Amino acid sequence: MAATKPTFAWYELMTTDTAAAAAFYSSVIGWTPKDVGMPGMPYTTFNVGEVGIAGMLVLPEEASAMGQPPSWIGYIHVDNCDAYAEKVVEAGGKILKPATDVPGMLRFVVVSDPQGAAFVLFTSNPAMASPPNRPTPPTPGTVGWHELYTTDLEAGFSFYSNLLGWEKASDMDMGPMGIYRIYSDGDPAKAMGAGGMMNKDPNIPSPYWGFYFQVDAVGAAIERVKAGGGNIINGPMQVPGNSWIAQGIDPQGAMFSIVSFVK
Repeated sequence: MAATKPTFAWYELMTTDTAAAAAFYSSVIGWTPKDVGMPGMPYTTFNVGEVGIAGMLVLPEEASAMGQPPSWIGYIHVDNCDAYAEKVVEAGGKILKPATDVPGMLRFVVVSDPQGAAFVLFTSNPAMASPPNRPTPPTPGTVGWHELYTTDLEAGFSFYSNLLGWEKASDMDMGPMGIYRIYSDGDPAKAMGAGGMMNKDPNIPSPYWGFYFQVDAVGAAIERVKAGGGNIINGPMQVPGNSWIAQGIDPQGAMFSIVSFVK
């Protein structure tokens, strides 16, 4: 049985209005927000039960001033984030934020791949216990799929394959949209793969990783998106594996996606 390779293990929203975003995602996804910040360092987790699935913080003013919109970013767990960051640079990627320690919890570094999609590499503190009975997809509130929109599918896949050991599971011909590549991180529980990669539409400003949040039913979640002031930009549509998906923008401008076996 293949061993699980480095994979996404945390997700973080940087936004301009954390209170409004907390209310929106609590309604749409079903998360319970929890304030876990420290003095001078506000931070909110989005929980399923008592287990944190994602986090949220205020978009830094300097980032907003440089034109960075509210957005989600994914954290990939590795055994040594500093060593992996060096490999990112050697492969043509960039370090966007130097390695930083969160005392007692983790060490992380923000990087981008050679095509410009940002992600975080992190190493957890060995003393930090993993929560028991962590929920898995398709439990509502978990993350069911990861999707890279890039400018060069083959170069992008090669980067992640060489860096993290991810493997091609299959290719799907999407016609005018090109090839959709499904990748595996070796986890046998992810029968359909861990995520997909494709060349982005020219209208998408820059490469990025997108994340699909599991919901009870896509149709009902779409109505909650609209009621909460968000917008649906694509879907609902059925995809291989009998899942239904939709893609949207939250009221502050961050893109997100939802997925469910129920329309």
